[in-house]
Amino acid sequence: MRAMVNNEVGLGIDIGGSGIKGAPVDLRTGTFLVDRLKSPTPQPSSPQAVAKVVAEIAGSFDQVDPDCPLGVTFPAVIQHGVARSAANVDRSWIGFDAGRLLAEETGRRVYVVNDADAAAVGEHRFGAAAGAEGVVLMTTLGTGIGTAMLLDGRLVPNTEFGHLEIDGHDAESRAASSVKDREGLSYREWAEERLQRYYSVVEDLLWPDLVVVGGGVSRDAEKFLPYLHLRAPIVAAKLRNTAGIVGAAILAMERFGKRA
Repeated sequence: MRAMVNNEVGLGIDIGGSGIKGAPVDLRTGTFLVDRLKSPTPQPSSPQAVAKVVAEIAGSFDQVDPDCPLGVTFPAVIQHGVARSAANVDRSWIGFDAGRLLAEETGRRVYVVNDADAAAVGEHRFGAAAGAEGVVLMTTLGTGIGTAMLLDGRLVPNTEFGHLEIDGHDAESRAASSVKDREGLSYREWAEERLQRYYSVVEDLLWPDLVVVGGGVSRDAEKFLPYLHLRAPIVAAKLRNTAGIVGAAILAMERFGKRA
């Protein structure tokens, strides 16, 4: 299959604590052109070891133009390509210029973005928040609470609203889905006793026009969203585990485009 032209194909890779996944993305539809590839995250997950896997995945797709920029999601605060934190990856990433290393290793222009931020962009273009105006807040409920915020479709990067102090606790230590499982809470108990308090505080701070709930637990959204009562609509994410790759590919293409 020949690579498409006119910026219609992007390339995204999602770096996680257990796996590194990538796929070419049809930027007109937000779908993968072929099945994604996945490799285990090296242990230890040092920058050089991870970069090698990213390069192998990035070079595996004949559908992608050699000059296509690469978008990479990373579980950290990312400022201008530099990792300022590290969640579920080796702490040697902190302060490391991830963008420069991955560009050198892959031979591509690389845009690195926080994983929740990338997912929010994917959902805004092709998912549950498609075309939404105003303030869109995305929360990913899992081991912790990841957050991302868009204003009229533009990303406000590196929000950490999962770490707000609420009632004397780090918010995610009370409201993450891992807490529900660990404490044996029913979906209704979790929603009414934990999530309602969390989202009420966040809503009073940000006044979002739409809240999108992602993370693996969003597959069971009908079991807990009906128990939440907010001013803004709150909906489940649609793209699920493809959102990060899609969003990263979009951001990379918007940042770099294609050379003539």
